[in-house]
This record gives sequence, structure tokens and C-alpha cells, in this order.
Amino acid sequence: MLQTGLSALTTKVCTLQNSFEPSFVAEGDYVIGGIFPLHYIQEMPDLNCTYRPPTVKCNGFDPRAFRWAQTMRLAVEEINQNTELLPNYTLGYKIFDSCAHPLTGQRAALAVLNGLSEDQSPMCSGASPLLAVIGDSGSAQSIVISRILQPFRIPMISYFSTCSCFADRIKYPNFFRVIPNDDYQVKAIAQLLVRFNWTWVGLVRGDTDYGRFAMQGLLRELQGTKVCVAYQEMIPLLYNRQRVLEIVQVMRSSTAKVVVLFSNEGEMTPFLRDYMTQNITGIQWVASEAWVTASVFTGNEYYPYLGGTIGFGIRKGHISRLSDYLLTVNPQMYPNNALVQELWEALYGCSPSQSFGSQFPPCSGQESLLDQHSAYMNTSSPRVAYNVYKAVYAIAHSLHNLLLCQPDQGPFLNNSCAQSNNIHPWQLQHYIQEVTFNIAGEEVNFDLKGDSIPYYDIINWQRGTGGNIEFVNVGLFDRTKPAGEELVIQDDRIMWAGHQSEVPVSVCSASCLPGSRKAVRRGEPVCCFDCVPCDSGKISNQTNSIECTFCPEDFWSNKDRTVCIPKKVEFLTYDSLGIALTVISVVGACFTVAVLAVFFHHRNTAIVRVNNSELSFFILFALTLCFLCSLVFIGEPTSWSCMLRHTAFSITFSLCISCILGKTLVVLAAFTATRPGDNMMKWLGPKQQRAIIFSCTLIQVIICAAWLIDAPPYPSRNTQYERSKIILECSVGSSLAFWCVLGYIGLQACLCFILAFLARKLPANFNEAKFITFSMLIFCAVWLAFIPAYISSPGKYADAVESFAILASSFGLLFCLFAPKCYIILLKPEKNTKQHLMGKEKK
Repeated sequence: MLQTGLSALTTKVCTLQNSFEPSFVAEGDYVIGGIFPLHYIQEMPDLNCTYRPPTVKCNGFDPRAFRWAQTMRLAVEEINQNTELLPNYTLGYKIFDSCAHPLTGQRAALAVLNGLSEDQSPMCSGASPLLAVIGDSGSAQSIVISRILQPFRIPMISYFSTCSCFADRIKYPNFFRVIPNDDYQVKAIAQLLVRFNWTWVGLVRGDTDYGRFAMQGLLRELQGTKVCVAYQEMIPLLYNRQRVLEIVQVMRSSTAKVVVLFSNEGEMTPFLRDYMTQNITGIQWVASEAWVTASVFTGNEYYPYLGGTIGFGIRKGHISRLSDYLLTVNPQMYPNNALVQELWEALYGCSPSQSFGSQFPPCSGQESLLDQHSAYMNTSSPRVAYNVYKAVYAIAHSLHNLLLCQPDQGPFLNNSCAQSNNIHPWQLQHYIQEVTFNIAGEEVNFDLKGDSIPYYDIINWQRGTGGNIEFVNVGLFDRTKPAGEELVIQDDRIMWAGHQSEVPVSVCSASCLPGSRKAVRRGEPVCCFDCVPCDSGKISNQTNSIECTFCPEDFWSNKDRTVCIPKKVEFLTYDSLGIALTVISVVGACFTVAVLAVFFHHRNTAIVRVNNSELSFFILFALTLCFLCSLVFIGEPTSWSCMLRHTAFSITFSLCISCILGKTLVVLAAFTATRPGDNMMKWLGPKQQRAIIFSCTLIQVIICAAWLIDAPPYPSRNTQYERSKIILECSVGSSLAFWCVLGYIGLQACLCFILAFLARKLPANFNEAKFITFSMLIFCAVWLAFIPAYISSPGKYADAVESFAILASSFGLLFCLFAPKCYIILLKPEKNTKQHLMGKEKK
């Protein structure tokens, strides 16, 4: 063994322990590599270190990826036939299978670095025989490939790797791509979720860098929006059915009906197989660009579960010769190519050659490729294939520009140019960074991060005529447009999950209608909330209001708490209560006038003359004013009515009580004279009586005048007592003056009561002391009850209480003082004689 090693060192020969042959090879002046996921399942060998391990086996042939590889071959063929692009030079290629796995992608990257044949590759010397690499599809594979190519400074252009991590020029200085960065895709998905008001969504991703970075980016974009994440799940890289069933159970039990999935079709295939066995329907899928146009899922068996899927697809293009070129790839043209054999097995379920140990039944290999084989023959709107096409042309145009370099005008050291027979890959990378060209009307270039123009088609999965799934373009996302205008969707063309035409609802809590606000539940996301009705005086006129707003001072919330309406203005109007008080007031005044008329008509009779007719007329006049002054309390308060209310009431009542006080003094003086000729009555003659009435009333007038001068009553708008109303009331201005007025009337009434009480046992025939006592008792009782009732009565009822007190006390005085006399005058005229009053009538 040692001898063998020494011999190897002497001859400097490297012996390959295993080989990884390319799928397709073509010679040319300049060679580029291509790496495609021609299979999507990798079968790992048994590594027990007791024997040479077999090669990694790739299963699950992918006709779609095979079409991508053929697109690269077609593009190279077109360029080699083009007399204007790379004239006198040809491109060659080596195409390898990454098996949609980073490990196999690593083997493909190492293999592509060698010559056209691994066995004949010389030791590394001089420039690399490989100028650039087209690939890979998955971000995880591209990360591995990029890191392997970095030491050799070989540029790579990916057609399907969208991970935002590649924007880091320090980690990936040689990476370019003709597909938009995932940062733009997650921005588009976030806008889509907000657009359709999907505030409660589930997130599922594959266990790759692509899925990890995409989910991180989406979570970052959703911050500050109204969208919440119900759950985050990951499909294991090494497929585990038990773990997948747990994910499916989470999806089944969640109230989130919208699920965003970042995965590639290789990871999706086994996941969907188990998902469909659980018979879960009604999920609205939001697809990433990695699987939104995966034709492997277009079979009619997928529609009940994936129908209505919406997502962002790569911009479609047009490759005129692709369809015809794909028809040339058949077992007769490539009898020894195992991939073509697998293509036939995948499309027809038969094997054109038994030399590869196929288990399928044999067929001729001359079968016609039909449009029904959409996984392979779908060339009407190529997307990923179009990206492959653009990537090859980007390398060709860059190489063409490099070869056009004029001596001493180059971009390299000392203005040098690259040597056409010894081009280094890093020199080509310089031109790739600067390249700009048009293809099918689209401008292709790269920014400083190696990214291309962000543009997506919005794809909707709908049922086709044959029951299979068709990809329908329903909008676009153009990041070059102004903010807020990037997303354009034709809503009427979308068919949602469950074959519904209405946008599905996916919320944790139903929207709070106007008139309520959101109250977040403790310990739950902000999208989960309860709806709390707005308090009185507050409104919310929008759906999902965070808080209710106060109405302006003169406004109040309506019953539904959705709009502020002018507050109801309340005052004592001529409604049922006002009319009742008005009628009572007028009736009282009429009664008083009627009594006055009776007294005036019978003014010469004994009972009128004995009871001091002049004072009686004064009292009746004052009572008439008392009845009428209650009318001032009805109606909208004004400055004049407010001043008139309390002053008229106080002065008229003071006049009335002053007259009664004068009458009480006369009665008391008349019956307390002890001997004839006593001169007490001369001090209470008519003039003295008028002086008493005038002086007592004058004091009240002076108090009222001082009140009006210092702080008169004024109309006010009371919004504090009952916030839903504006109570128009008369503010007393000066509380001291108000209570002084009432106190003075009370003082007069108490004095009358005391004097009348002292004279209650005097001869009764024409002694009014008992009636005055009773009338003052009623008067005082009414006004003592008035005070608490007035203070506690709301709004217009305070005015009604005061008006009622005036009417009640007025009626009390009227009936107590004058009802007995009217009874005698009208019904018992035989008692209306001097003899009866003197007690000298005949028996």
C-alpha cells in the first residue's frame, strides 16, 4: 500500500474513486455549467465504511426541471447560430443534476469545475476551463454551489434562487440572479394579506435557507400591520410522516383559513400526499414563487385541496423555438441518455429501452409528445425556463462585451483587456455586473447586489376544462411603481378555495362594527379581541376602531353609538306637563278674578265690609298675579324671563303675605282692645295698613333690585346633570339673593302664622285668625316641601316643581281665606248680616 502511494506521488496522477457524469455535454470555445434539480428525491446509501459506498441515487424525475435544462441547451444553440452575438466563437456546456439537495448540488459543483470528461481532466493550471455556472433552483443548493465557486472566482447566475441572504455581497460576491429577491416577494405577500384583510394566517416553510429567510422576511414585513400569525410550522428536511401529520393537525384545528407556504415542489410532494389523505379542504393557500407554477400539481386529483391557490409567480416570457426543440428530445435521438429514458417513463409509463433495468413495460420511443404532458410541454407561458433563457443570454452578452474590449481601454489593471484565449472567470464577472441588454422587449441587468428588476405575476389556480388545474394570471406586482401602486389585482377573475367567488375570511375575531371598539384579550395576539360597545357619549364610525371618541359638548351619541347627534334641548315647554300647569294657572287666576267679582258685587254686605274689603281686594289682586307669574316658568329661558321669574314671584308673594299680615294685625288689634275708647285701632287705620303693606313689600323689592344689579339670574345650558341632554335653565346668579328672597317670604309667612295662632281663640263669627293660621300652615308646608324637591328635580322638572309650589300655595291661600266667605255670600245669604256676625241674631 505504501509502495502504491509512493508511485502515485511520483507520477502525480489523481485517481477518481467515483464519477459524476454530466447529463448533457457540448463542446465549445467557452464552456458554461448548468445545474438543475432533474430529480427531487435523494436516496442516501448505506455508509458503514466496510465497502466502497455506492453513488447517491436520485429518484422522482421532474419533467419541469428537465424542460429548464433543455431551455439552456436551446439558448446555447441559438447563440452559436447567431452571427451577431459572439461571432466566430461557440459556447459549450455541461449540465448536471443537483437532485434538489445541497449534498448532491455540492457534488455537481465540484464536477462542473472539471473538464468535459472527469477522467481526462488535467491538473489545475492556468485559467479555469469553466467561465460561469447557470444554477441552481433551490436557495440551499445555490448557497453551497456559490461557496464552492468562490475560491475560483467563478460567477454564477441563478434562475430560481430567491433567498434574500444572497444580497450580502461579502458572503456571496460571485452570485447573480434573474429572479427577484425574496425581500420583494415577502413585501408582495404582506400587501396581499392586507389587501384581502386576512388578519389571521398560518405560516409553513421548508427546512431550508430559502424557507427560513423567507419566513423571517415576511414576519418582518407584517410588523406594524393588522396581520397576525396563528402558527409557524416547518416541513422537516428529512421527511418525517409523523411530524407532517402533526403539522396537518395544527392546520385542521386552527381558525386560520389562509396558509402561506414557502417550499419547493420537492418538499411539497410528500407533504401534499399526506395532507390529502387527511381530507382537509377549505384552506386558502398563498404560494411562494417556488411552487406556484409547479406543473406537477396540476392533476385533477389536486384541485379539491389546492384549487383557488394564489401566489406570486416569476414573470412569464416567450421562447419561440422552445416547443419545437422539446419535440426533438426523444429516445431515438438520445438512445443512451438515462434522463430521456426517465422522461418517457414519467410521461407515458413505459420504457423505450430495457438496457437501464426499467420495471416499466416496453414501448417504441416514437410516441408523440402531446400538450397534455403539461409538466414538460407547457411552453405557452414559460417562467422559470424563461429565466434560464435570460441567464444564458446574460453570460453571452457579457462575454461578447468582454471580447469587444479595445487595447489600452480595458477595465482591468493598466487599462488592460482580457485575453480571448485565456479568459479568467473573474474578468467575465466584471462584465456580467455591467451588462444591459433587451430580450423579447424586456430589459435585463443587475444591480450592485446582483439582483434583477423585481416583477411578479399574480397566479390563481383554477379548474380547467378537463378538470385539471390551470394557472390564470390575475394581476401583477411591479416594485418599480410608486408606493401603494405596486399591487394590481383583478378581483373579479379570481376563483378562491372551495370554488368560491367570494373572498375567504380568515380572522381570529370578527370585525368590530361601528359603535364598538376592540379590546385585546390578555396573552393573545392583537388580532384576537373582543368587541366592547362604546360608552354613552362616545362613538366609533369605523370598523375595528381601537377606541371610541367623545362627542363634542353639544352633541351626544345615537342609540347605535355610530354618530354624534345634537343633544336634546330640554326645558319646560308647552307639552303635557306645561299645558297642565298653564291650565291650572289660568284656572286659578280665573277663580281669583271670580272671587274678586263676587266680593266687588257684594262689597256693601256685612261679611265683605267686616273683613276689610280693601285688604281683601289687595290680597285677591296679589293672588291673581301669583297665579299668572307661574306662566313665566314655561317656555325657553331668556335673559328677561329669567329675571322676571324670581322677581315677579317674590314680589307678588311678598305683596300677598304683606296684605295677610296687615289683616292679621287688624284682627288681633280689634279683638284685644280691652275697653271702649282704646286707641290701639287708630294705629292700624287704612293708612297705616297701606303703609305696612307698602313697607313690607318694599323690602322685597329692594332685595330683588340689589339681586338684579349685582348678579341677576341668566339663562344657562346645563350639560353636567344629564350628559345626554342640554338643559336650558335659569341660573339664579346669586344663590345668596335667591335664598334671601325665599327666606323673607318665609319670615313673613311665619310671622303671620304666629300672630294668627295667637288670635285663634277670639270670637269666631267674623274672626279670620283660624283661616289665616290654616292658610299659613299650608303655605309653609308647601314651601318647606319645595326646597328638597327643587334641589333634587332634574332639568325642566325643577321649573315644574317651583311652578307647582307657586300654584299650590296660591290655591291654599285662595281657598282658606275666601272659600268660607264665598260660601256664606253665595249659598248662605241669610248669614251675611251684621246681626249674625255680631252674634245677636234672633233664635
